Amino acid sequence: MFSLGSQAIFYYNDPVDMRKGFNGLSDLVAESFPGKLLSGAIFIFLNKRCNLIKIIYWDYDGLALWYKRLEKGTFKALARGNIEITRQEFSLILEGIEPYKMNHRYSRKKS
Repeated sequence: MFSLGSQAIFYYNDPVDMRKGFNGLSDLVAESFPGKLLSGAIFIFLNKRCNLIKIIYWDYDGLALWYKRLEKGTFKALARGNIEITRQEFSLILEGIEPYKMNHRYSRKKS
């Protein structure tokens, strides 16, 4: 798996045709998150059945693509629009946990 540092993480809300590769996904990023593609940010895409996830990000000298298929279960899609999410939300999505069903003792606001 790729290393998760301090880069921004963006979630693309609409279902994506997983036949899309670098060019198709980077076009979606350019339309939905203008000027962010080469920033080092991570972009998350799910298919309609939520059993496939693709992640594209700029890796110093080129675009990298990470792809995962679940044999059982689904990734939990977020009901919000194309947004920036936290590392915690990203981890929960990969684990198949709905981030907004969890109770938090307190909330740390982004500055």
